[in-house]
Amino acid sequence: MRVVVGLGNPGRQYQGTRHNVGFEVIDGLAQSPNAGRFQSRFQAQVAELQEGSEKVLLVKPETFMNLSGRSVRQVVDFYQLELSQLLVVCDDVNLPLGRLRVRAKGTHGGHNGLRDIQNHLGTTEYSRLRIGVGAAEPGQMVDHVLGRFRPSEKPIIEDALIRCLQAVMVWVHQGIEVCMNRFNATTSSEKE
Repeated sequence: MRVVVGLGNPGRQYQGTRHNVGFEVIDGLAQSPNAGRFQSRFQAQVAELQEGSEKVLLVKPETFMNLSGRSVRQVVDFYQLELSQLLVVCDDVNLPLGRLRVRAKGTHGGHNGLRDIQNHLGTTEYSRLRIGVGAAEPGQMVDHVLGRFRPSEKPIIEDALIRCLQAVMVWVHQGIEVCMNRFNATTSSEKE
């Protein structure tokens, strides 16, 4: 079994915000014909995706971003998961818009959702897939992450979300090392 947790905030008012790109990745994965419907479990919306011989649990915590660790801890404990079976998907203001960064472990980097997961798991030894949502203006962090993408940014983030879906599938089937090697390279638009 694999577990993919997308971070975000529940509620219609947060849909489409920079902070909710993790939820968008989970919603994209859940559109597979091999995915079941979302149900409320573990203080989250949870759906099962059958990907070949691998069962993938898709998780959207409903605890709000800063308390994401509660839900993740419940899932890990219930299924007695090894942390190598867990991938957390979230936004990152320290990455250029649309850039992906996959890591097998690491610090929270100032991200409150990752900080709470780290606190609840007691370790930084879990994989994460970060999606660049662009930097905030000084003093504007909350408005930035809770704001929506500008029209000029939408094609970039839509492309990034498609690459995220691909990255998750590579992680499921081939593991974190292959995923890092394939998706941490700079994009063609960044090279120009």
